[in-house]
Amino acid sequence: MNKIVPIGILFFFIGTVSLFAQVKKDTVLVVKDTAALVEIDPLRPAKAAFYSAILPGLGQAYNKRYWKIPLVYGAIGTSLYFYIDNSKKYHEYRDAYKRRLEGYNDDKFNYLDESRLIAGQKFYQRNRDLSALFVVGFYVLNIIDANVDAALLQFNVNERLSLRPEIYPADVTFKPNVGLTFNYHF
Repeated sequence: MNKIVPIGILFFFIGTVSLFAQVKKDTVLVVKDTAALVEIDPLRPAKAAFYSAILPGLGQAYNKRYWKIPLVYGAIGTSLYFYIDNSKKYHEYRDAYKRRLEGYNDDKFNYLDESRLIAGQKFYQRNRDLSALFVVGFYVLNIIDANVDAALLQFNVNERLSLRPEIYPADVTFKPNVGLTFNYHF
């Protein structure tokens, strides 16, 4: 009997709380306009390309693709580093060769003969030129990426648009035919 009274009081309070908590509200259904047109800015790709041409990565920031900015600077920066490094080594080999022609043999390449110095010059000059080509290539790729990404952001891609393969029987022979259907639900 001792335990029954507190348990009964507990159930009484829990029951009244749940009764007061269930208040019926009038719900109003609002129909969302799914056929509303999204405004398309025809200059958005041109703006993104222009911003990327001014400062690499700025077009990606304009498109709100912030994760691409380190990739842009990493690609251009790495190519620029190799350009500077190969240019420095090319000038070292060239200066050593010029000093060799003047009759001096006190440079850090005294263990190489003249043919090896010429080969080193050609090697580092070729790598320097390729690195310069990569710098320009990544810069242009940055501009193209910003332009294409801005153009693709404006496409309507939602659940109402679908493309799926379908197998259906032929009308006369009832053999399965393979087809492709494009559905758009209004």
